[in-house]
Amino acid sequence: MTTALVLGGGGITGIAWELGILAGLAEAGIDLTGADRVIGTSAGSVVGVQITSGTAIADLYEQQLAPPDAELGGRLSRLALLKMVPPYVLPGDGRTKLARVGKLALKSHQPGSIDREGIIRSRITSEDWPERDLRIATVEVETGEFTVFTRESGVDVVSAVAASCAVPTVWPPVAINGRHYIDGGMRSTANVDLATGAERVVVLAPLPQALSKKTSIRAQLEKVAPREWSVITPDPEALAAFGKNLLDPAKRADAARAGLRQSADLVDEVRHVWTAGS
Repeated sequence: MTTALVLGGGGITGIAWELGILAGLAEAGIDLTGADRVIGTSAGSVVGVQITSGTAIADLYEQQLAPPDAELGGRLSRLALLKMVPPYVLPGDGRTKLARVGKLALKSHQPGSIDREGIIRSRITSEDWPERDLRIATVEVETGEFTVFTRESGVDVVSAVAASCAVPTVWPPVAINGRHYIDGGMRSTANVDLATGAERVVVLAPLPQALSKKTSIRAQLEKVAPREWSVITPDPEALAAFGKNLLDPAKRADAARAGLRQSADLVDEVRHVWTAGS
């Protein structure tokens, strides 16, 4: 049966936590990195590229424990969050609302004003698209259109990941082929509906909250309707390890260790989903 691994957004700590979960499950004999389809949104796009690069998951985990010297921290302030409320609550369809968010993003930062692609290169172990089915979620600024980059898109993978990680008001939109793109998490924190057609689905969701009922993980899972599925979210200890700022590099190692620890409680559930019908 077709398998899909969905990697949601969640900042620097979300990247570390996801790799901790994946490393712990791999130690228990459950290798989710071999999924037929890998879907990455924001932080999940970084992890998606990492785990499809051929680098051992144990090595990727160990990298999260090293000093985060190459990282650039940020903060999504309360004021910034308040600025993003009107684009969503004003009338309009999904694309209209996302276009408003894109306009806000452009007002906050000029594209290219921060070397985000340099940071992304420091995070990933390969700058080539994998042969595997990797899908990276973004939103086009000018139209609000939900855009998914794949190997067939003809887009540099570093640019695709940088776009998916471009949190409005924190990081600038990313220019690709004359258009601009922002964080795919503005549409949905996990974009689980990209797993449509998969029969076994595991979702890692550092940020399980939804911007709307329609784009919630539960609603999207109902649309995908896999035969077996599991949604993994941070437990209370992991949330404490994240701290109050998901973009704080100093919390990276703690978040990775929290994911590794939490994975021990997930082995039976995930093994059932991943091997059902095999």
